[in-house]
Amino acid sequence: MNSPPETPSPADRPAVSDADLLAAHITGDPHAFSEIVKRHRDRMWAVALRTLGDPDEAADAVQDAFVSAYRKAGSFRGEAAVTTWLHRIVVNACLDRMRRKSVRPVADDELIEAAERDAQLPDQTVEREVSMEVSAALKLLPADQRAALVLVDMMGYSVEDAAQVLQVPSGTVKSRCARGRAKLAPILSHLRNRSDLSRVSSAKGDRTS
Repeated sequence: MNSPPETPSPADRPAVSDADLLAAHITGDPHAFSEIVKRHRDRMWAVALRTLGDPDEAADAVQDAFVSAYRKAGSFRGEAAVTTWLHRIVVNACLDRMRRKSVRPVADDELIEAAERDAQLPDQTVEREVSMEVSAALKLLPADQRAALVLVDMMGYSVEDAAQVLQVPSGTVKSRCARGRAKLAPILSHLRNRSDLSRVSSAKGDRTS
């Protein structure tokens, strides 16, 4: 006598929502969380890499974040989308790494020196040069400003969505972005001759509307 077919795991069913996958993980499905990771790891990696500017640090931060999400899945209350919840964990993992390094804020005269030094670099492929210079410039910002700019200007998040990820008011996100852009302006002003700075994030990819 043939046994009845096994019920497919939620991870194997089409069009299963992130929330359903997380609920399945909480109730013991061994495949559900792996599906969540597959769906979102590239996006989480992009956020971590742009925030930290170092592939090894970004990889460690993403790993830490997913381990944390795996363990704390039961704390998810559905008040925000699963993607927002994951982004929040990844950003916090990045900020923790940045704070442990105790990055010293850069003085205005150092920003000017950096701008002059970068302007004298030999020409490279425009896209690669813009990407490298933006990454280097972001490292000069305080952690909170960098995180806000990565989400809003580079990943294409709305101010409101970024505020949910960072768990701060929308006005705080706007203020951090404004201060960050003001600090970046003297460093990246020479790029205006080659690329519209309002679209610098497009040169780095992964920007969504």
